Amino acid sequence: MQARTVDFDSTAAPRDLDGLLDLDHATLVELYEGGTVEPLATLNGDLRGRMLAVPGLPDWLTVGPRAWARTGAFPWRGKSFASIDGDRGTGINRVASDRFRLFRFTTAIGPSLHDGQPAVRLDYDHPGNPFFIRAIEDEVRTVAPGLFLGQAWLRTARKRHFVLWFGLTSR
Repeated sequence: MQARTVDFDSTAAPRDLDGLLDLDHATLVELYEGGTVEPLATLNGDLRGRMLAVPGLPDWLTVGPRAWARTGAFPWRGKSFASIDGDRGTGINRVASDRFRLFRFTTAIGPSLHDGQPAVRLDYDHPGNPFFIRAIEDEVRTVAPGLFLGQAWLRTARKRHFVLWFGLTSR
């Protein structure tokens, strides 16, 4: 399956998780950069999630995991959010058919690691999370009503590395 590029002025712009899954890295970048930041309460609740792309790996290596991400068998189900006030909130990941809630995070609006523009930042550096999860920093922007595009970053001793795209939806 080949990812496609979309002209965002057309009606072909993605409106759901499957539409995001069909996009290539360059198009996801364009979509993310055109995204907006809504109040944190917009994310409240259990959002369905999808792993979209791992840009550092060749397409031939990621075609299988991308296809798996379309199925109900993929272990990551999404994220649950709860705003505390206009500036901060909390959340957790849902795994294995929503049976497990793992890897707590806090949320705040701050500068994106991608381009310095506002994004909803997710911080996993909390006691109780394993060391490899504490090194993850996610961020999301709204790309359509109820549809959010996210980036996952890995913090190492020297710098932060962009590792994957994910999508979330409240619909």
